[in-house]
Amino acid sequence: MKILAIIEKGTDGLYSIYSDDMLLNHGLGGYGSSVEEAKADFMESIKEAKEMITEEGKPLSNEVEHIDVTFKYDLQSFFNYFDWINVSQFAKKAGINESKMRQYKNGLAFAGESTTKKILDTIKNIGAELQSATL
Repeated sequence: MKILAIIEKGTDGLYSIYSDDMLLNHGLGGYGSSVEEAKADFMESIKEAKEMITEEGKPLSNEVEHIDVTFKYDLQSFFNYFDWINVSQFAKKAGINESKMRQYKNGLAFAGESTTKKILDTIKNIGAELQSATL
């Protein structure tokens, strides 16, 4: 079963994860002071949903047993989770103004559609470069 989980930083400074996908009518969600904490809480909600399904006397199908979660980040969440990425160097690689990129990272400004595409393309390019690297 594939689940799309959306990660966002709230106005309260906490990170939340939600999904429109459900496990046999059981909602899923996670919260934390970091993306890592929110992800752990989200995975716990999947475990708890499976336990409730079992307690209800329903069998866990193979699809429910094997869940593949795809996380979709807002920019603040992305840079919180991947905090080892140097935002200034990333901005240069993406062809985006460094100051503006820091504003996106901190939620002080929001990237438009074309800038978001540049950012996503850069993420994909970095991923491809890392995958092709050997030591």
